[in-house]
Amino acid sequence: MNKKNSGMKNTLYYIIVLLSMVMLVYFFFGSGSDQSPDINYSTFYKQLRDEQIKEITIQPTNGVYRITGEYFEKQEVNDSGGLPVFGSRTAPSTGFSTVVLPNDATMADITAAAKDTQTKIVIKEQSNSGMWLSLIFSFLPMIFLIFMIYMMMGQAGQGGGSGRVMNFGKSKPKEADKKSVKVRFSDVAGAEEEKQELVEVVEFLKDPRRFVALGARIPAGVLLEGPPGTGKTLLAKAVAGEAGVPFYSISGSDFVEMFVGVGASRVRDLFDTAKKNAPSIIFIDEIDAVGRQRGAGMGGGHDEREQTLNQLLVEMDGFSGNEGVIVIAATNRSDVLDPALLRPGRFDRQILVGVPDVKGREAILRVHSRNKPLANDVDLKVVAQQTPGFAGADLENVLNEAALVAARRNKKKIDASDIDEAQDRVIAGPAKKDRVVSKREREMVAYHEAGHTICGLVLSDARVVHKVTIVPRGRAGGYMIALPKEDRFLMTKDEMFEQIVGLLGGRVAEEIVFGTKSTGASNDFEQATRLARSMITEYGMSDKLGPVQYEGNHQVFIGRDYGQTKAYSEQVAFEIDEEVRMLLNRAHDKAREIIEEHLEQHKIIAEALLKYETLDAKSIKSLFETGTMPEKAVDEEFPSEKSGSFEEAKEALERKEAEKQQESGKEEQTDAPQPEKTTHDSEYEQNNFEDRYK
Repeated sequence: MNKKNSGMKNTLYYIIVLLSMVMLVYFFFGSGSDQSPDINYSTFYKQLRDEQIKEITIQPTNGVYRITGEYFEKQEVNDSGGLPVFGSRTAPSTGFSTVVLPNDATMADITAAAKDTQTKIVIKEQSNSGMWLSLIFSFLPMIFLIFMIYMMMGQAGQGGGSGRVMNFGKSKPKEADKKSVKVRFSDVAGAEEEKQELVEVVEFLKDPRRFVALGARIPAGVLLEGPPGTGKTLLAKAVAGEAGVPFYSISGSDFVEMFVGVGASRVRDLFDTAKKNAPSIIFIDEIDAVGRQRGAGMGGGHDEREQTLNQLLVEMDGFSGNEGVIVIAATNRSDVLDPALLRPGRFDRQILVGVPDVKGREAILRVHSRNKPLANDVDLKVVAQQTPGFAGADLENVLNEAALVAARRNKKKIDASDIDEAQDRVIAGPAKKDRVVSKREREMVAYHEAGHTICGLVLSDARVVHKVTIVPRGRAGGYMIALPKEDRFLMTKDEMFEQIVGLLGGRVAEEIVFGTKSTGASNDFEQATRLARSMITEYGMSDKLGPVQYEGNHQVFIGRDYGQTKAYSEQVAFEIDEEVRMLLNRAHDKAREIIEEHLEQHKIIAEALLKYETLDAKSIKSLFETGTMPEKAVDEEFPSEKSGSFEEAKEALERKEAEKQQESGKEEQTDAPQPEKTTHDSEYEQNNFEDRYK
């Protein structure tokens, strides 16, 4: 049906284009190059009396008489045919044409003059072709305008599904194909409870008798909420793969268009389609695009979006009911959804798909490492412990980056060093090896990061210093990573205070060693201030202000609190600022006390950073306890990554490969002469290198 409509539209399009071209040719070039030029009646009558005309033909046309004739000899005639902008032009011609009024006196004069000069006269009957041609060219602009409106409406209708003029109110859900959707619940790791909730929904659709026998009612809607990247859409794909019923997926933004009422019409059409094929499942991704709270904001709600939301509320649990259709929605902004959408009867179940714990992270890593060759030194359990707070998408990105790093290093398998580099890339971005850093600035960064490290080693019992580096990555000139020993869901007041002390350790180290303050601690102050303010205003950890929550319910709409008074007075606001300042000053003094007490270890770690640039947990512990590096020396296995420019990286890699070839040649030396490397081989290696590092 769509192909037929498309063919008809294309045919009409070509007809309109052809008629437009004919009209342009007619207006630009007149009535045709083979027709005779026009002359006025007085010239015609004079030439007729002067015996210059051989014969004439008289034909009635559109209420006048058109006279065409032929001269005995060629005459210079003013041809004014074509577009008027070209003006009149003089050209020799043996033919002519003119127009006279249909009255008896004029025709009598022409007949008498022709009889005197013995000019031949031919009479023709009236022709209708000129009238039809005139009508066509009169209505052609109107036809062209109607066609343009039709095309514009057709383009607007394409957003509604079938592409027809009045079908833009139709929804365009994507019905999942059982063969194309290959995701199953076994592919979703780290969300066991969430999977169990959805498995129950799928089982009810497959065999509802077991639940109906107990009087159970299947939830009308399931809302998957949680941070980005935790696998909400992946769970919906798994439901589509497991369910043996029709599955319709659509995005929340697909309902809203520029035309008012289109969204509500699409909601009705979507649910009508699902009800006809019940039992069925509707999946709405990013439902916050259409389900935001009504009446929020200073300027009032968006009428089109609110109409769409109202229709969605009616379809999910209205007067007519919604039997046999289950709605699954996903969002990472459940706080902005309308309360009527979240009540039981619409979204009965609200499943939090949160960040996985260490066990879930290990399971997710195993799923994403199925098609990746891992070396023997890779322990996914250790990787899971080193990635607290990572969502499923972050873990997949870590393994993908590790595979890219291993390919860049020309390896056959992914080892622990590749995964460690991938973690740094995901956390802070790629290393900026080519950045020019002055000696003094490099020393300040080294002592700054060493200050964070010393405070982390001395204070934190719940966190372990994992790595410290002065290699610039992203916007950071260096950073220190401290990981928790185990997943923590609660933090005490002392632990939060120690975390603030660790954040201020970098600035304190700059003040002690260099006697100055730099801008490198801006992000540290931002995190420390936010943490301290949360302790005072949200968690009630201030002895002066007491266990009162002054902030914490952060509104996402700008104008929701417009015109309302604050929850606390100006005096309390002043006291909050004083408490935050006192807490930060106390943490600053504590950090100074720690670093001054461990000045020697602080200097040793900073000098090691200047020499090696990056220190792992084992090296940091050895330096802090013994003052020396571990026995295993830090070798640069991949010198090409040390160099910044492409040419330097190329030379470093060539030297490394040449050294490896020399060592292998000494070990496998035989009596037979070794073949000399040809120019073709060297060109191949060079091209291979450029392909890898381009």
